[in-house]
Amino acid sequence: MRGFLASSIGVTCAAALALPLTLPSSGARAATPAAPATGTAAEAVPGSTQSLPLTPFGSDRSLGSAAAREQGLAQRDVRPFSLVGVVWDNPEAELHGTVQVRTRATGTTTWSGWQDVETHNHEHAADPDTPERGTGTVRGSTAPLWVGDSDGVEIRVRAEADADAEAGAGAGVEVGADAYANRAATEGPLPKGLRLELVDPGEEPPPQGGQAEAPRATAMTVESAATSAVNADLAPLGAAAIPELTKQQTEDDLIAVRGGLEAVGKARPYVGPRPRIITRKGWGADEKLREKDFAYTKTVKAAFVHHSASGNNYRCSQAGSVLRSIYRYHVKSSGWRDFGYNFAVDRCGNIYEGRAGGVAKPVLGAHTLGFNANSMGIAVLGTYSSSTPPKAAVNAVARLTAWKLGLYGANPRGTTYLKSGGGNLYKKGENVRLRVISGHRDGFATECPGSRLYKKLGKARSTSARFQGR
Repeated sequence: MRGFLASSIGVTCAAALALPLTLPSSGARAATPAAPATGTAAEAVPGSTQSLPLTPFGSDRSLGSAAAREQGLAQRDVRPFSLVGVVWDNPEAELHGTVQVRTRATGTTTWSGWQDVETHNHEHAADPDTPERGTGTVRGSTAPLWVGDSDGVEIRVRAEADADAEAGAGAGVEVGADAYANRAATEGPLPKGLRLELVDPGEEPPPQGGQAEAPRATAMTVESAATSAVNADLAPLGAAAIPELTKQQTEDDLIAVRGGLEAVGKARPYVGPRPRIITRKGWGADEKLREKDFAYTKTVKAAFVHHSASGNNYRCSQAGSVLRSIYRYHVKSSGWRDFGYNFAVDRCGNIYEGRAGGVAKPVLGAHTLGFNANSMGIAVLGTYSSSTPPKAAVNAVARLTAWKLGLYGANPRGTTYLKSGGGNLYKKGENVRLRVISGHRDGFATECPGSRLYKKLGKARSTSARFQGR
């Protein structure tokens, strides 16, 4: 069935499993549909995480980690990994300083040069006072950095020389020197509990055949079946990809779900053609990592564009491995309930399903601190502060937003209002006017999505509106 998932706007999903007749209210969680096991063979749990505590360096050794201004690890052999990041105990604390790593390619004696890790990642998180934020498992974290297949690592973390004069600007931290001094008195120059996370993405999933072909039943677990079931109006259960539709097909399906052309005022809806979307099954997500339930918000009024800040040293054929690594880092290292973004886009323009719950539904993400409700987050894989994003990636953002925003009646060239959940630009409860397609920095003081990608959002807006027929 090529419909766009009828349950996303309040009717029964024509799937093999029973789904809710209406969407949960903002912030609510829907229990994962009960799914029968589709086979007796369980999926192997892919990947692993090594977590190594950092220690003081040089003259700081006698001070202990709480007072040290420089921490790290000397060169060492480790089990194979492909992605690195640093986490710490308090998610409200910021790491004012630099993080640099060197890695050794697996099976060689070749070490990379020092690579910078983006330290300001706290703005990608669940909103304050939400169940996901209040689990007690959430940690502060850097952005993840993709380094490729490696088996050796060295890291150094240095506090800024003038860190004591900096203001804490994170969620729940009052801006000002006094506020930072209070935080520094308990945290020290660097946050407490610094740990190096080394993530192995695991093996690639087996080939699935055609873009919407369902895998063998024995490859499905209960968790995988439940994740796939919420997309069952778009592709067969267990499909590796949701096929694209023409604009006419997409419009016809939307009109049918809304009760016919008479019900929509005799005017065809502004919606872009549905793009091909690689499912979580397609990129090999381990569904046992995430929390069992799905979380939804009310609608989708805006899209926030991000870059993953994970570096550009990946091939498009490796995008699944990058996604599995970031997913594991978000859940196992940072303590989030699932992958943070609703969608991801690689440099070749491939679109991927992100957080579980259904690509056509208003799934509550953890992408833009303060503005996760009634929005969606799209991460372009890579770092675009000084590198120009490929045209294919920008076009994919336009195609995706034309479709998804069109399902909810949003104009990509327009503006909308979102209520702030709290952050460093807007106080909690403030009604903020934002572009329907915004950059992360529009809702939070951050460099994300990188200045080069941010400059391309105007093009994405106009192209998205054109795809909608505006």
